[in-house]
Parts: sequence; structure tokens; C-alpha cells
Amino acid sequence: MSEVIRNDARSGAALLRIENGSFAYKNGPQILKDINIEVSPGEILAVLGPNGAGKTTLLRCMMDMLHWQSGRSLLGGEDIRSIPASKLWRRMAYVPQARSAAVSYTAFQTVLLGRSSRIGAFSAPSDEDMKVAEQVMERLGISHLADKPCYAISGGELQMVLIARAMAAEPEILVLDEPESNLDFKNQLIVLDAMTALAAEGVACIFNTHYPAHALQRAGKALMLSKDGRSIFGDTTSVVTEENIRHAFGVEAMIGEVETPHNIMKNVVAVSITEEGNGSAGRAAEEKLPVSQNGGLILASITVIMRSNERAGLINSAFREYNHLLIGRMGLPHRRSEKYIISVMLEGPAADIEALSHRLSLIPDISVKTTYE
Repeated sequence: MSEVIRNDARSGAALLRIENGSFAYKNGPQILKDINIEVSPGEILAVLGPNGAGKTTLLRCMMDMLHWQSGRSLLGGEDIRSIPASKLWRRMAYVPQARSAAVSYTAFQTVLLGRSSRIGAFSAPSDEDMKVAEQVMERLGISHLADKPCYAISGGELQMVLIARAMAAEPEILVLDEPESNLDFKNQLIVLDAMTALAAEGVACIFNTHYPAHALQRAGKALMLSKDGRSIFGDTTSVVTEENIRHAFGVEAMIGEVETPHNIMKNVVAVSITEEGNGSAGRAAEEKLPVSQNGGLILASITVIMRSNERAGLINSAFREYNHLLIGRMGLPHRRSEKYIISVMLEGPAADIEALSHRLSLIPDISVKTTYE
């Protein structure tokens, strides 16, 4: 049975839910066992696990490209199997792993195909469809590829075109299978930034990744799969831990913090292969956070600098959900720079304070730093 770790402070009804999903290929071992996850609008879910753990299979079962042997996927409370394809693909968009493309479509034509679920069977793309395709390519920095045939571009460039095609559909849920594959550092950041911005606009994003650091830096929720079919689901900081990485991947890893001029970001470094690693998911473990003799409660402060009021609603929503931790709050406008500084004092369990800090760190266009006693 998979272990489900829920943070009841999160608000909003689930947009996508998997209930007790299990799957095995014909005459093969059980790959996925009793998967239980839920994703709400505006959330990012990262799916991690070693090669062969079933990450791509999970996505395909989730969207009914493969059929669960038991369990089901619900979209807005409705079983996906009962939703007509024309309706389903207006709400969901899928980005597979990039493969070489032999088609003669240009990059722009491929991106425009993302609008097909919104175009009538006998209708031509409208000016609005063309505009959306152009804007998405500009957003991802690939406008220069517009007239190139897909067979003539690199695998990394094709990956970006496929992501643009999915974004052009303007879905409620964007599903990406290893979107960072074949991409250099710059394009990885472009894709991750696009996901973060889409989530801030209310789109639910689900992505497979081989980078635990990307999960910690971008995803509010995580699902870690193991080769024996077991899984752990919950808030990312509870799932992506050194202990769980050791059990699932068979490696010793160090999770540390890198202080940038704007934020404190988590990073994950694989140190060595373990003898005990057997590819099975462990139990979620708290990270090495500060502790206090005061009944397990600690003091901390979080400082947030907003570059504009655009994200104020997301920031206030996070503080409301963790209101039980707040013992003081002060806001101060800096008129010369037109920025706004928020400083809060907190008291509570280290894990709760870390969860709030992580939640805030996922909001784009702000700076966040947390200090513990």
C-alpha cells in the first residue's frame, strides 16, 4: 500500500485524483501498486524514481493511454474513462519525451497543432489561434525555429517545440514526461520558469524528472516511485529526503541549501552508491531542521520581498493556511524601488515552518529567506 502524506492546510478541491491505481504489463511484474495522488489547480507535482520504476507508465495510465488494472483516474470528480476524447484533450495536454521527428511540419505548424482541440473539424485556425502559437513560442524563446522543419532541428529544440505545442492548447492540466531531457541549463530554466508561471496562473502541472533538486525548487507536491511498486506521496519536503532517496535510488545523497542574491534554494548532490540500496521506497523522514527544547517548537522569521503586487494574493493565501504559526507580521513599502517587504515571526514545529517557507519559495517573482533561532 502506498504511503500518503497529506497536508490538510492546503485548500482547493482536487482537479486530478488517482485512486488506488495499480498496473502491470502482460505477464510482467506489478509496476505500480495502489497509487493515490491528488493535484489541485495551480499546483506542481513532481514524479521521481529510478529508471524502470514506472514514471512514464504512471503518466500514461493517469491519462488512460494505458488502462489501470485496478483503480481509476478522476478529472474534476469524473472518471477519465467516461470523458470523450474531444473534451478530455481540451482540458489536458501531454508532452512526451522528445524523439527524432521525420515529419515535414515546421516548428510553428507543430505548435499550432496544439490548438486542434479548440478548432472545429472542418475549420481553419483563426487569427487568435495563430497569435497564441506565436506567443507561446516567444515565451519559450524558440521563435527563431518557426520556419524550420522538425526533422532539421536538434532533440533539445524539438523538446521545446513539443512543450510549446502543449502550452498552446491552454489546458487546465499540463503533463510533461522528463521535460528537461536533452536541454542545456538555459533551456531547462526556461521550461521550469514556464511551469512555475503557468501554475501561478492556475494551471496544474505534473512532470517526471531525474532531478530531485528540480522537484524541491519547483514542486509543491512529489510522488516517489520505487522498482518494487511502492510509492510515497505528499508535500515535496516530506518526500524528497536523504533517507527516501537512499532507499528508492540506492545512493547516498546530500540535501543542502544554496543562497542566491534573491532566494535560498535547495540542491541535491549524489555522493555514493549504497550497499543497502534496493530500489524500495522508504518512509518519509523529516529533514535535518533546527530543534528546540520548547516542546518541539522553534522560533523563525521569514522575509519576503515583492517586486510587484501581482503575487500578493498567493503570498497572503500561504500565510492564511499557516496562520497558526504566525506570532507577528509587518509590511513595509519601499517607495523608491516600488517594492514591498513583508516580515513575519513564527513559532511552531520545524517541519511546519519549513513547509511554509517552501510554499513561499515556489511563488515566482518574489524573494524569500527564512532564519531560524
